[in-house]
Amino acid sequence: MKWRGLEESTEETSRQTLAQILQERRELAERYTPAEVVALYQRAIEEISASGLFERALKRGDQAPRFELPDENSNQVTLEALLTQVSAVVCFFRGRWCPYDVAQLEAMNDVLPELQAAGASLVAISPQTQHQAFLMHDQHKLRFRLLGDSGNHVARQFGLVYRVPDYQQQVYRRSFVNLPFANGEDSWELPVPATYVLAKDGKIRYARVDVDYRQRPEPLEILKAAISA
Repeated sequence: MKWRGLEESTEETSRQTLAQILQERRELAERYTPAEVVALYQRAIEEISASGLFERALKRGDQAPRFELPDENSNQVTLEALLTQVSAVVCFFRGRWCPYDVAQLEAMNDVLPELQAAGASLVAISPQTQHQAFLMHDQHKLRFRLLGDSGNHVARQFGLVYRVPDYQQQVYRRSFVNLPFANGEDSWELPVPATYVLAKDGKIRYARVDVDYRQRPEPLEILKAAISA
């Protein structure tokens, strides 16, 4: 499940923006996906958007809920510990099976030294099991912690959770995206991708919620927000 380097070299990838990488992955995926399936994915995005989830999700100025979650090595990580730094960057993602998630986390990995130099901590949260998080962390050489939010309890407090519709579940099953296996439970719930920058007091200083999972913020945008938090 190594999505990096589909047809491009590492050097070529490093010159691209995250938006360009995501667009390439979308075009490649849609090239080999039947039009009716692409239409179902678009339908699901539109239904999530119409559900009001974006309006319910936590925004800039809100207080982030406290949490304690295990990382890929089963070490407990608290928000309080993250906030001992100048700021904390928290990325919610769906799982290692998603090429768009992989692209975002690899891009955040590249900017991690700059984030750390600015005094910011970085974690990424998903509902996948600790084993899946460990595999992803190792496979993609990530240098920040992947936290396991079993049952999406923390994502729900941020207002990010939706249930994969039945028609999309069927598509996932046909494409070997086994969410009950990946997440260790069969609710078929996921968080929409979201990125938050928190100040030391836990206040949200930056919020980006992407109902369309094919779009993500640029790492330099996050770095700028972390510096100014």
